[in-house]
Amino acid sequence: MVNVQIFGMKNSQATRAAERFFKERRIAVHLVDLKQKPMAPGEIGRFVQRFGLTKLLDTEGKAYIDAGLKYLKLSDTELLARIERDPKLLRLPLVRAGKQLSAGHDENSWKAMLGAPAG
Repeated sequence: MVNVQIFGMKNSQATRAAERFFKERRIAVHLVDLKQKPMAPGEIGRFVQRFGLTKLLDTEGKAYIDAGLKYLKLSDTELLARIERDPKLLRLPLVRAGKQLSAGHDENSWKAMLGAPAG
């Protein structure tokens, strides 16, 4: 049985889509609401290692634009600190199933996590 962990926010459309995707396939989901509980630095690190920090940022999102990050040059350490304080900067949801990870609304990755052919 696949154990799926979704890092997102309950009011995020993409997070709800991921939750619905797995529940429709009768997969137990553990939702971590980032508004209630921030991601552990090690958990963020896992996603950063896999995708790179720039791929995890929602550069089109309101939080990113409002924070002025388009115009600021921040080190990775400073960016990580910002992400820990404001998870809306991330491309949500972040989904983990075992060693498989996905960032953002990515149904092909979710299908791959379940062993289904992507398509």
